[in-house]
Amino acid sequence: MKAIKLGLVSSLALGMSALAAGTALSQSLPDPDETAQGDVSVTIYNNNRALVQDVRQLDIRRGRSRVEFPDVSASIQPQTLSFYAPNTSIIEQNFDFDLLTPGKMMEKAIGQTVTLLRTNPATGRETRERAKVLSTAGGVVVQIGDRIEVLRDDGLPVRVIFDRVPPNLRARPTLSVNLESSRAGTRPVSIRYLTGGLGWSADYVALYNEANDSIDMQGWVTLTNNTGTTFNQAKTLLVAGDPNNRNNGRGRGRGNRNLIAPGTETAGRERLGDFYLYPITARTTIANAQTKQVSFLDVQSVPARKVYERTVGWLTNDSNPVNVSSAISFSTSRDQGLGDALPAGTVRFYQKDRQGTPQFIGENGIGHTPMGSELSLKTGDAFDIFVQAEVEKRETITRSQWEQSARFRVIEDGEVTRQVEVERRRNTDFYRTTMRYTLTNAKSSPIEVDLTQSGLSRYYWSNDYRIVSEGIEGEQINYDRRKWIVPVPANGKRVIRVTYETRY
Repeated sequence: MKAIKLGLVSSLALGMSALAAGTALSQSLPDPDETAQGDVSVTIYNNNRALVQDVRQLDIRRGRSRVEFPDVSASIQPQTLSFYAPNTSIIEQNFDFDLLTPGKMMEKAIGQTVTLLRTNPATGRETRERAKVLSTAGGVVVQIGDRIEVLRDDGLPVRVIFDRVPPNLRARPTLSVNLESSRAGTRPVSIRYLTGGLGWSADYVALYNEANDSIDMQGWVTLTNNTGTTFNQAKTLLVAGDPNNRNNGRGRGRGNRNLIAPGTETAGRERLGDFYLYPITARTTIANAQTKQVSFLDVQSVPARKVYERTVGWLTNDSNPVNVSSAISFSTSRDQGLGDALPAGTVRFYQKDRQGTPQFIGENGIGHTPMGSELSLKTGDAFDIFVQAEVEKRETITRSQWEQSARFRVIEDGEVTRQVEVERRRNTDFYRTTMRYTLTNAKSSPIEVDLTQSGLSRYYWSNDYRIVSEGIEGEQINYDRRKWIVPVPANGKRVIRVTYETRY
């Protein structure tokens, strides 16, 4: 049997990683460019999980036999294996994941004898010694004749020559199956299993045109393969959604913080249960340790607008003005031109400069977004636009003053029969707070700022707070938030005041 040579270079005493520096196999081993896979289909989920289905033509003997399946995923979940072959039943399965690496070969050689080949760098002269491997913990310790030696960085290149490949090491991840067959012959054999290490996400490139308030958007599927195995010419299907498994409990259930209003339109894509399917049209090779991108969306002139916004917490008293956020708002509805459900991913925005060259202006993430949704994605902070929120006045008011702003309507048979202005809740302190919001705009064009006051809802007993006066009419988003769309003139400023009466 031919020997196997493994090169050892510097820092062997510091760890096994140096063993990978140079390997030469003179024994016949599998060609790394060949594959034993058959007709492969891969279904990839967002949660770094995939379903692999592989149909191979194998010659199976009658009676009991052992069949090997090289080139399965090194991250296979063996307990999920499903096997089918006509006239055949499975008795036992084994997954051999101890792969052929320099470090593993040295570990398996403990107690065995190998040949050390040393080369004099000055003369090129080679010398050989037989050595017994004693340990590989923290370095390689060998016995050469009557002496014990640690292979270390001594300036002399060293190679280790093995007599054979240890029988329990595999060049590729291999699944072995013991079968019982009622007949002999070649037939299709199908294996199906789940694996980790294979996932996908969506990436979007959006070119924003400020002149006509629109975006051109491209969507890319980004595949990442860290399974230790290449899937050759695979039929690939992507599933947008988060299937539950025992490792993620009830699923991620992530909130989509950039979703203003979820859509109610059904996208024209195939569905699987509650998930959308994104097939890749042509078969593709998903190489190990590779990131691959495939286009799945390309639309132009989707209506969009730039939004300036600032959310202020309750009783915020800014010592200095604060930049507002700049965001791009658009819809995924059919009538707005985008017309698709968007898988979770990252949206990167670009805008052309005066020379017409697209420049990056910001990015943000989205969750799984149904068609017809309204999105507002922050791209950064506006350079020229500021808001300073200040508590202009805060005072305690009497119960009588509090009751003056109370409004309780009695409705009978759909009509208001009387209005009561009496405090009905338990005794407490009452407050009147005036907030002053100063907005400045250094841009040469007028703008609007979406200004939101948050923190209004504290406890159930505090939800009858009142907006006594406001410099511009606002919109109550919910118990906790009220929003004003504030026009600010070009190269100017705007001050608005809002007075609240509260129990806190």
